[in-house]
Formats: sequence, C-alpha cells, structure tokens
Amino acid sequence: MKSGDYIAATADELAANTTSDKVAGGVSQKALFRRRGEVEFDGRTLTLRGWSDGRDLQLGSGDVTAVRREFTDLYGRFIGGLLDKGKPLILETATEGEIYLLIDRKEFMETTDNKSWEKELTAWSGQSNP
Repeated sequence: MKSGDYIAATADELAANTTSDKVAGGVSQKALFRRRGEVEFDGRTLTLRGWSDGRDLQLGSGDVTAVRREFTDLYGRFIGGLLDKGKPLILETATEGEIYLLIDRKEFMETTDNKSWEKELTAWSGQSNP
C-alpha cells in the first residue's frame, strides 16, 4: 500500500478562487487547496480520506479517465513554484471532474511526491506512460 498526505481542489474550485485567494496561495497552497487528508492506493482503489464532509472519495481505475502532471492556467508556475516537482497531479474523473492534487507537499521547498504517484496511477488507469 502506498500512502501520503494530500491537499486538493477540483478544477471548478480553483477557477472560483478570488484574487485574494491567489495572493494568499503564493504564501501557502492551503489557501487554494481546501481539501486535505490522507491519500491511499492499494493497487486497486485510490482513496482520498476526508474528501467531502468527512467522507472519503474512492476511485477505481475505471473512474479515472486521465492522469497527468503539469502546470495549467488554473495552477501555474507562479503559484506552484518553478521546479518540475511542484507540478500538480491532475486526475480526470468520471465522478468529480478534474481533481488537482499535491501529495506530500513540502511548503517551503515547493516540492511534492506527485511524479512517483503519476507513474503508478498512469499504469493503474491503463494509460501509456507520459
């Protein structure tokens, strides 16, 4: 089993952030990514603990239509850091739309473990490796 801590937001939530939220996000990503908890992957199911109202989000490989790790208009280099390790892990899901994840993010280093998670989740979801 693979696990870690996550902060997350849906694409819709990131798009709804105000200018003040984005300025605060330059100091702490938690201003933009208001969902947080533990992420677990057992090889069959990806579970985001505490996703909504204390309930977990469980995704099977069929629920995830795409996995990528990149800066976007919603979360770019200016906010996420200049390093490759700061890129968000983006899951396109059938149930929640696009989910932006930062896994085991180190606040001051602006790094995550997203790259290793991307590789494993890409294989699990049946996509070719990026």
